[in-house]
Amino acid sequence: MTKPKVQLTPKEKSELFVEGVVTVVLLLLLNLSIAILINSAIINHTNLSELLKNAILFRYNFDSLPIQVFLISFMIVLDIIVLYWRLLRRYRQMQMRHVISELHYIAQGHFDHRINFVVENDLQRMVDSINSLVDSTVSAMNEERAIKKRNEELITNVSHDIRTPLTSIIGYLGLLQTMDFKDENIQHYMNIAYIKSQQMKVLADDLFDYTTVHERQVNINPNNFIVDDMLNQLAASFELEAKEKGIKIEVEVSPTRIEMNADNEKLGRVFNNLISNALKYGKKATLIKLTAKKQNNQIEFTVQNNGQKIPKSSLNRLFERFYRVENSRSTKTGGSGLGLAISKEIITLHHGQIFAKSNSKLTKFVIEMPLYFTEKN
Repeated sequence: MTKPKVQLTPKEKSELFVEGVVTVVLLLLLNLSIAILINSAIINHTNLSELLKNAILFRYNFDSLPIQVFLISFMIVLDIIVLYWRLLRRYRQMQMRHVISELHYIAQGHFDHRINFVVENDLQRMVDSINSLVDSTVSAMNEERAIKKRNEELITNVSHDIRTPLTSIIGYLGLLQTMDFKDENIQHYMNIAYIKSQQMKVLADDLFDYTTVHERQVNINPNNFIVDDMLNQLAASFELEAKEKGIKIEVEVSPTRIEMNADNEKLGRVFNNLISNALKYGKKATLIKLTAKKQNNQIEFTVQNNGQKIPKSSLNRLFERFYRVENSRSTKTGGSGLGLAISKEIITLHHGQIFAKSNSKLTKFVIEMPLYFTEKN
């Protein structure tokens, strides 16, 4: 199928017409100036007139053609060449403008689009190269998506298959722990096996949750609830653990009795992760504060503690899966490194965002999201 040429817009056609008119006017003025100069030179130098005539007649034998006709014809041909060159140059500039516009359109994410028109020689080779590059990029992206999807499916299937036998192992180990063994070594190793099995189950559960949430295979089930009640319940559930570590948990909601529409079960998972992180990794912390602030149809949550500062280099990577801040996170704490990644995916499903700030006085996780959940196409 033959590709069409670039279709100029009415504005571009007008621009091309004005360019032609301006060029013609300038050439006429230039021709007139040259004619006046030549005429003035001939009048003021009579010998030059005779010499010029003899030279031309001798070389070209134009006995029947006046010198004026020859000069006018030459200038007309030269004017036509200049006019054609300027219009062609402007037309190529317009073609380049169309190519750049198409490139901007593709760069905005329309990777199924191609530059589907014919332009001049060198520019056409560039257009063909651009189309080939986009094809290669799209092919690579599709291949990467396919590989990523296969990996996610593998992780989901493996973690799902591991959870069932792990649950049985943990159950049997828990039962054995209730028995009184005379050999202390047996009891000791039984406890270690039980703890490690629980850690493996946490990892398997987190892997399964992350892949399902990341692939948007989880449905959001929104319902109406009071934000104050949710945060107070969360604070109460961690009160004992916090007390053992000498940490106080506070809740602050402004204004009070904020009604919200969202999946409170999944939001609860997010706050569980954030509070657990504060308890595990907020070294030297004495206070964990949960806040909620209503701003028109948006709500801002924060989970903050006055513990050890998170390095600036780690702040932007906290929500990557399996990422751990050096010297502050380890498998000894029982974490999988997926809690914050899962939290980010859940907030994204609610059309919100989550980020972290940290300085020597305060570490804060901020969640900004709509007060009322709405489906997006």
